[in-house]
Amino acid sequence: MNDFARSVRAAVSLIGEADPELLDIVVLSVRVSLTASIVALVVGAPIGAWLAIARFSGRHALIVLTNALLGLPPVVVGLGLYLFLSRSGPLGAAGLLFTPTAMVIAQTLLATPIVVALVHRPSTLLWAEYGDLARTDGLSVVRSIALLFALGRASLLTAFLAAFGRAIAEVGAIIIVGGNIRGFTRTMTTAIALETSKGDLPLALGLGLILLMLSVAVSTVALLLVGRVGEK
Repeated sequence: MNDFARSVRAAVSLIGEADPELLDIVVLSVRVSLTASIVALVVGAPIGAWLAIARFSGRHALIVLTNALLGLPPVVVGLGLYLFLSRSGPLGAAGLLFTPTAMVIAQTLLATPIVVALVHRPSTLLWAEYGDLARTDGLSVVRSIALLFALGRASLLTAFLAAFGRAIAEVGAIIIVGGNIRGFTRTMTTAIALETSKGDLPLALGLGLILLMLSVAVSTVALLLVGRVGEK
C-alpha cells in the first residue's frame, strides 16, 4: 500500500509539474484521436444517413456488415494496415508506417463503423417521419442527408464523441502501425502499457489519470451539449 501511495503521489507530481514528456504524449494522443474522429465523422455520417434513405438490393446486408464491423479486433486492424503500409505492401512507397498518420488511419478504421451505426439508427427514425415530406418537396439525396443532419444534430455529436472515445482509448492497432516511438508516436495508451511493463508506475499512473479525466470530460460535454441541442 505504501508503494502504491508513493506511486500515486509521484504521478500527481508529474501532472502538477507539467512534465515535458508527459505533455508531449498527451498532446500527440489528443491530436491523433481528434483527427481520426473528425475523419470518421466526415466519412461515416453521410454513409449512415444514406443507408437510412436509400433503397437498393443488398442494403440490409450492408447494414448488417456495418454493425458487424463494430466488433473489429484492433490488433487485426493493425496487422492488416501494417501489411498494407510495410515496404512490401501496396502503400509501402508512401512511407507511412511508424508515423502519426498511420495511427490516424488505424483509429479512423476503428471509429468509422461506430459513426455509421450511431448516425444510421436515428436517421432511420427521422426518415420514417419526414421522408414523405422530403419526397414531396423533391429533395435530392444530398439535400435529404443535409435535412437529416439538421434534424439529428444530437446524433452527430454523440457519434463524434463516441468515435473520439474509441480512438483515444485504442492501443492494439496503433502500437503495431505506430511503433510506440518515444517523442514521435508514443500515445497515452501505448505509454501506459510500456511504462507498466517497465515498472515505471508514476508515469503510467499520471497518464492513466489524465486519460480518465479526458474520458469523464468528454462524457460530461456530450451530455451537456446533447441536452442543449434537444431543448432547441
